[in-house]
Amino acid sequence: MKRFYKAAAVEEVDGGFGISLDGRPVRTPARAALRVPSRALAEALCEEWNAQGETVDPRSMPLTQLANTAVDRMPAARWETVAELVRYGETDLVCHRAERPGTLADRQEAVWQPLLDRLQSRHGIALRAVSGMLPQPQDPHSMARLERVVSACGDFELTALHLATTSAGSIAIGLAAIEGDIAAGQAAEAAFLDECYQIERWGVDAEAEARLSQGRDDIALAYRFAALLRARTGASRQP
Repeated sequence: MKRFYKAAAVEEVDGGFGISLDGRPVRTPARAALRVPSRALAEALCEEWNAQGETVDPRSMPLTQLANTAVDRMPAARWETVAELVRYGETDLVCHRAERPGTLADRQEAVWQPLLDRLQSRHGIALRAVSGMLPQPQDPHSMARLERVVSACGDFELTALHLATTSAGSIAIGLAAIEGDIAAGQAAEAAFLDECYQIERWGVDAEAEARLSQGRDDIALAYRFAALLRARTGASRQP
């Protein structure tokens, strides 16, 4: 699409902040007004629009795409999304450890156990860690608590959590990232610990490297989106 505007700007509107292009409000693909709850996020969206050249390339505007998803899709998909994310707690990546003794098991304990400890101390959610791949039933009270925590997310926060969790394969990692308790790089390290261990042993192939690169990018995007949302209060989200 050919660029049709000179400049994007933030507009304070009822219920948040909008983006205007030469005074005309930006709309989502579903033609809804693009309004976000944080000025910091709105300013970042403006930067994406202002950075466009002669042609507007939506692929170069990942924050805008994620905001569009939050506005257009999340309200109708909210409870389906909540249920999907809660299911990650039943078979969470960080709960499944390699058999001991072994270097991989030691790394998993060092990187993953603090994520489970954080989940329990912050939210009262106790997920069980097991050795091997066979899943073990999780405590029903903890799963109910997890559902309440995820359900409490707003549409924008839930959009970020969905991207972080599905990219990492872990709700424990996803929550830690979007709540700002770990950095994007730490989240990616935890998410791809097993893959990186196998690469160290056997080497890397192009297909695996492409998957890892995409996963890291998606986690970084979710982290930044959530950080910009948190900027409206200057604090991480409380349980």
